[in-house]
Amino acid sequence: MTVAYSHPPHPSTSKLAEVQASSSTPLQPQEPSERDPHLLPSFELKEHTEPVLYLPPLLSSLPERIPAPELSPSYPPLITETRLPDIDPASLSLHKALHHFRPLTSDYAEVPYGEAFNWSDLNLPEEEEREWYCVAFRSQRKAGSDGDSLYEADKLAHEEAVQNGGLIMYWYGIPNPETGMNLATCIWQSRQHAVAANSRPHHIRAMRLAAQSYEVYALNRYVLRKSKGEKHVTIEPYNGGEVGW
Repeated sequence: MTVAYSHPPHPSTSKLAEVQASSSTPLQPQEPSERDPHLLPSFELKEHTEPVLYLPPLLSSLPERIPAPELSPSYPPLITETRLPDIDPASLSLHKALHHFRPLTSDYAEVPYGEAFNWSDLNLPEEEEREWYCVAFRSQRKAGSDGDSLYEADKLAHEEAVQNGGLIMYWYGIPNPETGMNLATCIWQSRQHAVAANSRPHHIRAMRLAAQSYEVYALNRYVLRKSKGEKHVTIEPYNGGEVGW
């Protein structure tokens, strides 16, 4: 597949460069079957031939009253500059668990949402019980579309969502080199937070650009559930009603 558009760098680029710069042993390329997840991949679609099995989550920065969590020195998640205005205790536990969030396959845009990520690795305190609202965006860009404008609009919409509250995490990958399909996903404290974000000016502009820039653009909603007495979470399709609080 030949795609004739520029691809803005993934937001993990600068963080990966920091990890490489601070490493006492420079990271060296390996065979595809033994690929080091810390290696900085190419984000040019035509050059992307090896699977990327780890792209870090972009976590919303916590309110000032909450101490900053300790990050892994070898591969920390990305953290926004904009802070959440508030977060409840169970969502704070999820926020900490999501530091380890990652895709399980380079085909994350093609496989079912519940199989695309390491949901089973997310451990929360057994006594906590809660639901969160997830949105998945599957997309394929139009050849020749303006990637820079779309990227900037998405960035502003993301900062706007964090500032207004409710957005715990945003993650997105890079296009599949054969199909051009990509996946982005976000986790909200509640469905009401996500609905409120839809009416914000930067989000509206980003959606208008998306309609012009994508050949395929599909939204799917899910419920992330943590049951009392369990350590792990489950993911299931959203079937209506309110989620979270």
